[in-house]
Amino acid sequence: MLKERLGEVIAYQRKELSLDEKTVPREDLDSVKPITSFAIVVSGIRRCGKSTLLKQLLKKEKKFYYLNLEDIRLDGFELQDFTKADNIFKEGYGNNGIYFFDEIQTVAKWELFVRWLVDKKEKVVLTGSNASLLSRELGTRLTGRHLSHELFPFSFREFLEYYKVKPSKESFARYFERGGFPEYLEKKQNYVLQELLRDVIMRDVAIRFGIRNSRLLKKLAIYLVSNVGKEFSYNSLKKAFSVASVQTVIDFISFFEDAYLIFTVPKFDYSFKKQQANPRKVYSIDNGLSATNSISFSKDKRRMLENQVFLHLRRKNKQIFYFKEKGECDFVFKEKEKITGAIQVCYSLTGDNRKREVSGLLEALKKFKLKKGLILTYNQEDKLEEGSKEIVIKPVWKWMLEKQVI
Repeated sequence: MLKERLGEVIAYQRKELSLDEKTVPREDLDSVKPITSFAIVVSGIRRCGKSTLLKQLLKKEKKFYYLNLEDIRLDGFELQDFTKADNIFKEGYGNNGIYFFDEIQTVAKWELFVRWLVDKKEKVVLTGSNASLLSRELGTRLTGRHLSHELFPFSFREFLEYYKVKPSKESFARYFERGGFPEYLEKKQNYVLQELLRDVIMRDVAIRFGIRNSRLLKKLAIYLVSNVGKEFSYNSLKKAFSVASVQTVIDFISFFEDAYLIFTVPKFDYSFKKQQANPRKVYSIDNGLSATNSISFSKDKRRMLENQVFLHLRRKNKQIFYFKEKGECDFVFKEKEKITGAIQVCYSLTGDNRKREVSGLLEALKKFKLKKGLILTYNQEDKLEEGSKEIVIKPVWKWMLEKQVI
């Protein structure tokens, strides 16, 4: 790029940063701190608020350099242009600034320039929308020299702050159905999340990985975000979608996970080999995104609630599994190679389903020698004693505001 043109874009982007926007302070803000000799990497699905988080970080800094690499005006920006940008930063805004690069994965071999900055003991903060690309490039060039943070759409606590409302069954009902994408909450138009899904499929997967069959890609993506909480196998999906190769299905699902569109959860097994061979369960990044792109999803309140619980656990960086032997428990999670918690999700605990829900949880508690388990419901609260085991029943909306998971 011509240096003059690049300087104009940098100045314009900096001016845009100064516009007074009322934003919700992200819960991750305090944990994302620029430090010398490390690149701080914030990854997450597009439009979840990564750029806003950067702007909130920038407000704390007096001297900084900023470049959003998804700006259409930077079309054609290449590796060597980073050096031009660095000269413009120093000439226009002085020395010793903190580097902020938004959506850096759009530039091939970006990690070479970031490594150069890190070796010079500069402070660097990056955002990106693809976990695999970032980790692959960071792993080869910045091993041990980066710290990673994942950003999700608004949590329930952030949702409450956005609307300035108190936690209640009623406020949770809105979050439960709308999800946490900031732009969707602002515009309240389904097309926002429908376009987001199209962008993830086309820009983050099809174009990036050179996939020609975008029709199959879209059908598979919609199926997955519509079937949260359900088991699947790669072979069953191969047959259902008439795909020539199982590896193609594996690759497509991996690309969706890397773009933070979906998450897959394995069945717990002490054998890693068996764990890989067993069916997995799928969960979506956001209830609102699934609901606006599916006819069936919003009708199944139980699976919507299960998806909400999964996302909260995933935000807590838990290693999550489902448990299934004689009975089934929705979630067990591991910390330091040991299962430390078991959670059952039930929209409403009734006389008809009580035995099934309790017995599945009890089986998991006994298997992993846990004293206490949770049954999370939409709005029921109780406590059960089953022998030496304690089962706490509580509403998901109260649980999501607690510091402890169990």
